[in-house]
Amino acid sequence: MGRLGDRETRRWGDVLPFSRSPRLPFSPSPVLLVFILLGVVAPLVPLVIWSFAHRWFFPAVLPTEWSWRAWAYLASPASQVNKAMVNSVTVALAVTALSALIGLPAGRALGLYEFRGKTAVLFLILAPAIMPMIAVVMGIHIAFLRVGLADTWLGVVLVHLVPVMPYMVLVLTAAFANYDLDYEGQARTLGARPLQVFRHITLPAIWPGLMVGSLFAFLISWSQYLLTLIIGGGQMITLPVLLFAFANSGDNAITAALSLLFIAPALLLFLLTARYLTGRNVAMV
Repeated sequence: MGRLGDRETRRWGDVLPFSRSPRLPFSPSPVLLVFILLGVVAPLVPLVIWSFAHRWFFPAVLPTEWSWRAWAYLASPASQVNKAMVNSVTVALAVTALSALIGLPAGRALGLYEFRGKTAVLFLILAPAIMPMIAVVMGIHIAFLRVGLADTWLGVVLVHLVPVMPYMVLVLTAAFANYDLDYEGQARTLGARPLQVFRHITLPAIWPGLMVGSLFAFLISWSQYLLTLIIGGGQMITLPVLLFAFANSGDNAITAALSLLFIAPALLLFLLTARYLTGRNVAMV
């Protein structure tokens, strides 16, 4: 068989165990869902109130005067919010894509195979998560100055990979640890090419792990302030950099409104991928 068709793909889907939809081992009670919802929403309530507050002095429980001033300012070009949002999204997406490309072969090698020096490799991968980032970024900054990557978009993307890669590689290593290579062998026996094997066999099996790793990668890159400030040299304005600038200015209303904008995409992404955070990987079925 020279080409893998949809018919063969459906046949594999009928027999492969990871084709079944994963189900939670228990159903969360309504009370638990209410507590989870309160834990997520409650910290945001003061920010919402502050973002509309014009005058709010102690001991008043609520602001004595309300205003749209903070939101109107953030919507104006002078705030640079649009530029910061575009920079944050493009950097986080690029870091997520690059970390997945690097993490897939690394996680496969660490999860499926035993080789000499595997413990040392794991230690090196975990090292950026253990060492203080302020010390690491100073050395990286000097190296980037010499090769012309300082104060550039590419330099910021590359330096964000430093704290992201340990999480992406470890999550994918766990996804591949219970992956059965026999399914790939059966697909190749039926005539599937390497790309078809990856698309129809490997990718569905590790998809939850890849989604969880991508979620961590995006959120870690999205929230980077120190690395962006030092490597970006003030030329790369992202939402965390803008948020710290307004926080230092002492304008609580604008800071609260910008904080809500900063949290919104991350919270939305978390809700979209929450079903993959159950700890049940289809590769383990």
